[in-house]
Amino acid sequence: MNSKAQIVATIGPASKDKKILRKMMEHQMDVARLNFSWGTHDEHIIFIKNIREVAKKLGRRIPIIQDLSGPRVQRKVGHGIKKGVQEIITKKDLSDLRFGIEQKIDYVAMSFVGDANDVLKLRKEMKKLGRIIPIIAKIERKIALNNINKIIKAADAVMVARGDLGNEIPLEEIPFTEVQIINECKKLNKPVIVATEMMLSMKENKRPTRAEVTDVAFAIIAGADAVMLSEETAIGKHPIDTIEMMEKILIASEKRRFHNLKYNSL
Repeated sequence: MNSKAQIVATIGPASKDKKILRKMMEHQMDVARLNFSWGTHDEHIIFIKNIREVAKKLGRRIPIIQDLSGPRVQRKVGHGIKKGVQEIITKKDLSDLRFGIEQKIDYVAMSFVGDANDVLKLRKEMKKLGRIIPIIAKIERKIALNNINKIIKAADAVMVARGDLGNEIPLEEIPFTEVQIINECKKLNKPVIVATEMMLSMKENKRPTRAEVTDVAFAIIAGADAVMLSEETAIGKHPIDTIEMMEKILIASEKRRFHNLKYNSL
């Protein structure tokens, strides 16, 4: 039995090989994410090629998300939006977007969305390039919470990007903000992904912490349509084990609360 909720896995140096990708897909990786804050177009072409070849052999459809970096800067602790920025679509984003359209990417995740106009602007840029791709609005700024309903309506899906969001609001508010966003997405029938540090200890270890297991289960109980792995599968030591463990948690969570509910799919 497979989970109804989907597992989004970030593909990187640790997971780019076909043998590893095959095992990740066999353990129910559902969607691949490419993080354009890192790597070159040449590297991403290899990732895309391998993902598609393996998925075809397995007879599976694995959508690919292109995650645009936006005006991101590195800080002493993590990263965040560049201060004083008004326009969140950068020249790099436009170059990456052109590449994504050429590669027939399935979804584009937009970083640092502030309001619905940001989503509409990105869609206009896509139109100029000849193809409109579904947009996932990443909620990672305090201002986005003030405009959440309009953002959800404008976007095709939403990501609760808890990393940068945790730099904008008190950490103790993150669980409740996560539930609020999920609830709003459910009202408007838009898919919602919960992301960031879900099973981060598995970047080094073969087993997650009890707190991480609870975190993943909490997201599913709250109604998330998908959960996302970042460093765990991109550069971690145990990408296959991480996928396998996450799928077990999803199945256990759904058995208890959501076996009669429908999930939106990416």
